[in-house]
Amino acid sequence: MTINDRWSMMLTVQESDGETSATAMLAMDGNEHLAGRGKARLNPADRGVDKIGAEIAMARALSDLAHKLLHAAAHDVEGLTHQPAHLHM
Repeated sequence: MTINDRWSMMLTVQESDGETSATAMLAMDGNEHLAGRGKARLNPADRGVDKIGAEIAMARALSDLAHKLLHAAAHDVEGLTHQPAHLHM
């Protein structure tokens, strides 16, 4: 079997009042979409460095997306095999 799908990602980051939110949206062939979300909050004692908050929030969003993608794969495996899938990160 040969797979030749093209998947794309859109990454967005927003910062407001010391809180950074990030979204990692994965668009797969067949109109399937998954989204991961992450947040980071600035400690009031720290000076504001927006880049660090964006990096942390995006890392959390990508981690959330990875878990959701692995869960979707496990669900698909179980649908084909009718056995519990044991996929781990």
